Amino acid sequence: MPTVSSIPSALADRLDHVLPQTQCARCGHAGCRPYAEAMAAGRDDINRCPPGGEETIVLLANLTGRAVKALDPSLGVTGPLLLARIDEAACIGCTLCIAACPVDAIVGAQKRMHTVVTSLCSGCELCVAPCPVECITMQYAARTWTAKDAAAARTRHNARAVRLARNERISERALAPRPPVIADPAARRQAAVAAAQARARARRRAAAHKP
Repeated sequence: MPTVSSIPSALADRLDHVLPQTQCARCGHAGCRPYAEAMAAGRDDINRCPPGGEETIVLLANLTGRAVKALDPSLGVTGPLLLARIDEAACIGCTLCIAACPVDAIVGAQKRMHTVVTSLCSGCELCVAPCPVECITMQYAARTWTAKDAAAARTRHNARAVRLARNERISERALAPRPPVIADPAARRQAAVAAAQARARARRRAAAHKP
């Protein structure tokens, strides 16, 4: 039998699976997974996903045991898939749109032209507002968003989160104060021995506290 603590996580997995994975944040969360976790914990309602529309609300209602309700109109309306398009002649290569894209669908480099890989774009629109020259527009797609698209977008979004966390740790290490350089060789050896002894004492203390 699952433990009480494992039930929300398992439910969050199922809820996340039926969400469209556009990662648009229109629900008020930073992505589909945080929204799924909020629903599983009872902190948020099931009618906050405009891209998913009524079909997704029904699925979420079935999984949570809640009543079906209309989409919250304050979050927007459900519509056809839109894809971002960059006016490449106007692009100044600021990379703000790349930083904003939650599914890594924009490619380019600093002070170089950017472009949208339309097959990867989820239509989240998060790249539009940061553009300082307003060269990004949303255009109707000639296709629909599929379960295969959702699965691929989830994978890219998760990989992006891992990459950003790693880069943040690297930046923190780079900014961390470094120990002073000891010029005298004998003093360096003494410092190294003292550090080794401190690590050994810490290991012994940890071993002593193990059950």
